[in-house]
Amino acid sequence: MIRPILYKGLALLTPGQDVVFCRDSTKQGHWHQDLCHALQQLLDLREPPLFLVPCYSAAVDYWFDEEQQLLRVAAEVYPLAWPHRPLLDALFALPDQKTLLWQLVEDPQHPCDRLAIESYRADFPQLWEHHHLVYDLRQASPASSFVPRRTEPDRYVLRLYVASETSAVEHALKNLHTLLSQCLTVPYTLKVVDVTKQPEFAEEDQVTATPTLVRVHPRPVRRLVGHLDDRDRVQRLLTP
Repeated sequence: MIRPILYKGLALLTPGQDVVFCRDSTKQGHWHQDLCHALQQLLDLREPPLFLVPCYSAAVDYWFDEEQQLLRVAAEVYPLAWPHRPLLDALFALPDQKTLLWQLVEDPQHPCDRLAIESYRADFPQLWEHHHLVYDLRQASPASSFVPRRTEPDRYVLRLYVASETSAVEHALKNLHTLLSQCLTVPYTLKVVDVTKQPEFAEEDQVTATPTLVRVHPRPVRRLVGHLDDRDRVQRLLTP
């Protein structure tokens, strides 16, 4: 008798409907925090979005019942991931299955607070943007940090949001141009936006503090708040 493939599957979705997932045959190599770290790197977040767990997560466990000689499966999905069961079926259902019997999980000790998650939107706007991202964590080793494959775009479009045009802003702008010329090998445009004169642009780019550097192109949109003279932070903003 051929033993069926057994594995633990985990998925973490975002409010913008991106998803990172893994199928772990060891059942110990990956956990939800690994998915959070992958999202942090993929979307250039300032920290792992642990607040998405468990509301936006799902888990599948395939095991073999030795006594009954049957393949068993447990599939659990948390409230805000519930509408995405067809996608989860595509990720985790076996070839001879059409759908999984998903069980909705309501954890009384860790209730899913939609308002609490929404409160993170200003600091993690990338999570509310749809990047058509479906990422399999098998592409990254669980023992090493995740590094996305880098490709150089044809150009960069940047916006620098400031509260007013002062000598300090001029100095920061000069330093920023120097960093960009050192970090980029392709053309770029940098538009300075005074939020006191053009608040509609700040609202469009979800800017709530100044100074903020926004990468408009290439997608996804990324933001860097403060410390514009930090080369490493600017470099992470520019990484495709």
